[in-house]
Amino acid sequence: MAVVPPVAARCGMIVVVEGRSETDAARQAYEAAFRRDGLPMLIEDYSPSYDVFTRAVPLLGFVLVLELLGPVNSDFPLGLNIAAVLGALGLMVLAFGLVNRHRGRPFLSRPRRIGKIELAAFVLVPALLPGLISGRWGIAALTALFNLALLGMILAVVGFGLISILRWAFGRLLSELSRSFGLLVKAVPLLMIFSLILFLTPELWEVFAQLEGASLAILVGLFVLLGAAFLIARLPKEVEGLEKEAGGSGPPLEPRQRFNVGLVLFVSQSLQVLLVALAVAAFFVVFGMLTINSGLIEGWIDGPAEVIFGFRLGGREAELTVELLRVATAIASFTGLYFAISMLTDDLYRREFLDRITDEMKQTFARRSEYLALVGEDQGTGGPAA
Repeated sequence: MAVVPPVAARCGMIVVVEGRSETDAARQAYEAAFRRDGLPMLIEDYSPSYDVFTRAVPLLGFVLVLELLGPVNSDFPLGLNIAAVLGALGLMVLAFGLVNRHRGRPFLSRPRRIGKIELAAFVLVPALLPGLISGRWGIAALTALFNLALLGMILAVVGFGLISILRWAFGRLLSELSRSFGLLVKAVPLLMIFSLILFLTPELWEVFAQLEGASLAILVGLFVLLGAAFLIARLPKEVEGLEKEAGGSGPPLEPRQRFNVGLVLFVSQSLQVLLVALAVAAFFVVFGMLTINSGLIEGWIDGPAEVIFGFRLGGREAELTVELLRVATAIASFTGLYFAISMLTDDLYRREFLDRITDEMKQTFARRSEYLALVGEDQGTGGPAA
């Protein structure tokens, strides 16, 4: 009987049941630990066809049922709409039945493997139904885009362990910010002084206070995209250095595994930027309520201010306005971009951040080496494939 390695025993996931070897149990413990750390791609033979989309078959089936209503048209009488739904059902069953037969499965069987053909059918078949049956090609395009986005979300959440990454990153977020206090002290105060001066100028309010929701969202999205681009630009080099430093004696990472490690780094840094931006937004909302009332705003923007609520404080009226929220959001998004750039250019912060990640990854790569040894032993003895 195989001996369970000490690292696997520390995972706390070993459960040996009758008919299952300790090697098999240890292997499953390692895989559970990889998933818990947001690194499912370190699992050998991890395949989206078997390990990701097959697990999402119930969800995909539910979406397909809802999309049978796509051909329904308000201009059609009830009987014609019922016929359209039944026709859509027939065409959908026929299409997926033909895919099953192409795969060598029974016509009405549930697929055991979701490959490229099944995914293409999921995107295209329900999208074509509104166009072919009721001529609603706009709905058809939206359906295809929605299904494509859903598959991408499933791949991110299940395939790359996005939920586990977020849980891991949130668990260490406060400690990361406390350790990066030096960067905050250097990066944020100068910008805050500049922002405070700018915050009290009428020109800033004239520009941002009258932005509609869509325009403001586009502006914030532009800052987010720029910040994300700056962070992503350094990731390949950081992942490569991390692998060299912490990889140990294990084999090189595959491209999908490097992407998974890079995603962990990106999410951790992005959450730090987000928390700083939210803190700046909260500060300016409170500061604005204490110093700027609706009358002053009306003089700056040459129009009425939209007051959400107000209360008496220290002999004056403190008011929260829509314009204040817009200006605070714009300043906070710019501050987040500035902080993201500071994270890239501050060598001391990057060394401290990467040193902590390297220490954690050394443990992960050590587990990976032991895990790969177990996989080789399992396969050499005819054990089950991953």
